[in-house]
Amino acid sequence: MSIEVGSKLQGKVTGITNFGAFVELPDGKTGLVHISEVADNYVKDINDHLSQGDQVEVKVINVGDDGKIGLSIKKAKENHTSRRPQKPRKPVESFEQKMNRFMKDSEDRLASLKKHTESKRGGRGAKKG
Repeated sequence: MSIEVGSKLQGKVTGITNFGAFVELPDGKTGLVHISEVADNYVKDINDHLSQGDQVEVKVINVGDDGKIGLSIKKAKENHTSRRPQKPRKPVESFEQKMNRFMKDSEDRLASLKKHTESKRGGRGAKKG
């Protein structure tokens, strides 16, 4: 069975990395699903979507001259999803809330950094010898 671009296949996740998942195809070959091809939305941690041993449907999106096979889970699902319009999502938090959270996190990191650098240099009141 030859692997052709555009074909949909069933495969088994054999390995997970921070940049994608390796999927074993029916003929024993292995392809890579890049993290950007796992889901329609942003994937921060691939482990939230896939686990080793999962059976997945993939679409072959490219086959390199070197034999590397590029796969996509989200493109394999495209025809399976219903075509009804999606409701616009409500923002989880307002811009002001995001900005306040960012400022607090930033101040906390800055305070931690100052504390860390002062302890390395001896900090305030350190005896000079």
